[in-house]
Amino acid sequence: MNRMHALTDLSAREAAALMRSGELRVTDYAQALLDRAGATASYGAFLHLDPPALLSAAAALDAAPRPAPGTRPLHGVPLAFKDNIDVAGMPTTAGSPWMADHRPRLHAGVTQRLLDAGALVLGKSNLHEWSQGVTGHNHGFGPSRNPFDPARVTGGSSGGNAALLGLRAAPAAIGTDTGGSVRVPAALCGLTGFRPTVRRWPDEGLVPISPTFDTAGVMARCVDDCVLIDHAVAGGPAQLGATPLAGVRLGVPQACFWEELDPPVERLARESLERLAEASAVLVPCDLSEADALFREGSMTISLFEILPALAAYFARHDRPFDARALADAVVSPDVRPLFERLFGATAITPEAYARALHTLRPRMQAAYRECFARHALAALVFPTSPLTAARIGEDVEVMLCGRATTAFSAYIRNTGPAGMAGLPALSLPMGLTLEGLPAGLELTGAEGTDSALLALALGVEAVLPPAPVANAVQLRC
Repeated sequence: MNRMHALTDLSAREAAALMRSGELRVTDYAQALLDRAGATASYGAFLHLDPPALLSAAAALDAAPRPAPGTRPLHGVPLAFKDNIDVAGMPTTAGSPWMADHRPRLHAGVTQRLLDAGALVLGKSNLHEWSQGVTGHNHGFGPSRNPFDPARVTGGSSGGNAALLGLRAAPAAIGTDTGGSVRVPAALCGLTGFRPTVRRWPDEGLVPISPTFDTAGVMARCVDDCVLIDHAVAGGPAQLGATPLAGVRLGVPQACFWEELDPPVERLARESLERLAEASAVLVPCDLSEADALFREGSMTISLFEILPALAAYFARHDRPFDARALADAVVSPDVRPLFERLFGATAITPEAYARALHTLRPRMQAAYRECFARHALAALVFPTSPLTAARIGEDVEVMLCGRATTAFSAYIRNTGPAGMAGLPALSLPMGLTLEGLPAGLELTGAEGTDSALLALALGVEAVLPPAPVANAVQLRC
């Protein structure tokens, strides 16, 4: 392995420690990532890259005094940001060519906290148009491609992040998760994706879908880097010990979450449960069918009602005029345009339907989760992140699940969406490769506000699962 590959294999925590100690120059690390990004450009991961700006910022850190111990935990670490997260001076397109001229003057709250922790901006990553899809196939800028098979999708909407991490062109990446947009691409690309409890991370400066559900989140190649990023953003512990699994009670919601799984995913998921049982975790059957039914009834009502007012507020933050009809008319992705068309005329969600979904259905769903956790004394719920692996690009609007045709949107977020609607913390871990060589993920969902405990548990679960898979694409020479 040459030095460039060795550098790009570093975790975010490893890289930060080497740069804080002076053993690794920030400019050398930044250049290694830029070289890797150039070698893998055909995977469609970046929408905006500014190498001179990155190298200038890196050189300034190299010339400055080293940070004091315990400060700037991300010193010199270049992070990728999904292109619906504001970075001052860089475009924020939200995956829409219609927004190509939009350059925010202010950082998003999450961006600012990460920069304050010493991070640098590597670039802005590709995403599903307006974040309104789960495959990462952007028809305006091109699809992000799966590192395990470039003919397949990454998952979405934070698909560019997944490609970058899988290709070793970024150590960690910041995305957003409304109903699974961090966890789904993590699962489909063999990565770890963490969605915090809603409002744990700041949400200003994110191009919104649904303020009720939206949150920024992190994607990485290991749980420990998610711990580090959560520390920088939310003030969680800087380090966590892995929770021993012996005696830990994990809920297994067989109805809905474990039904209709494609056989390759089900095989990996059942093997994962066996590993957890061998580590003396207690697997507790539980029933969350009520939460699933409430998600199906209320989630789209809330998100479709909230998106236009939320976008209008985002545009106002940036002193941009907002024309909802012009925005919808400019949508180019065939799976996204129908969603925007539903926002107008007779198909628009009524205030009465929204009020019922927000104030009746969602509280009932949150209560169902609380009751489940309390009744069974659960540390977390466990189930496959998504019921199927990555679809082929061009065959990703409608997919086959267990021999039945269904929309990709409903299939991929079937298991991740309920935690998003309830505002719960959740994390997807890689659980190995199918016989076709495609990754799949295992989700842990925690109770509201248990983010640090969930991350500690994930460290314990990560230790008994197979090592995170490495794509053949990482063998590409820089």
